Amino acid sequence: MQSLDWSHERVHKRKVLEMDSNIQLMLYLVPTLIGFILVLPIGKFLANPLSQSLPYLATERGRLFSGLILTGVAGFAVSIQTLWISSKVSEGGNFCASNTVFSCDDVIGNANYNVDPFFGLPWGGIGATAFCVFLYLAYSSSLEPNSEWVDNYLKLGTALTFGGFFVIALLISYELEMEKICQYCTTAHIANVAAFVGFYRLMKLNDSGEWNQDS
Repeated sequence: MQSLDWSHERVHKRKVLEMDSNIQLMLYLVPTLIGFILVLPIGKFLANPLSQSLPYLATERGRLFSGLILTGVAGFAVSIQTLWISSKVSEGGNFCASNTVFSCDDVIGNANYNVDPFFGLPWGGIGATAFCVFLYLAYSSSLEPNSEWVDNYLKLGTALTFGGFFVIALLISYELEMEKICQYCTTAHIANVAAFVGFYRLMKLNDSGEWNQDS
């Protein structure tokens, strides 16, 4: 009888753990998706109702920078979270373990795949560093949009985020091999895609000669 009660208690704790991790995931996923929408052409429909209180959303350049910076912050935060999960799991703890296909503990805690194959650095740390660079390029460009170096920053950001696609493909191949999906990793992947779209559209806008025009 005591064994049955203990089993029920473990199931209950696991359900609570999954609920808590999913709630935390929304703190990263929601701003990532909002930022993604802002860097897309349809972002105008989301930004227009807010443009009176947030004037920088009234222009195409302002919307793109806002979406790019928002996804950069979310991407950095979720990367730090995955780094923390990796540390917690390595110490024998649990954060988002699950019997379903969605289990970030199984993915991030896998010693064979949770570091890069060349230098042995944790993917969470690599992601956090990458998003720091993206944020620096985006935020500094937004502060001085007419400086000569902005064009180079936007091209560099586009190239770096495009390079992130190869890392994403590698990590997805790991997930397919494990038959598990890491929700936090996927959020970071979405943030990288959104950052690429943001940098690319800003680069094209800068080249078009409409950089300082309202739209």
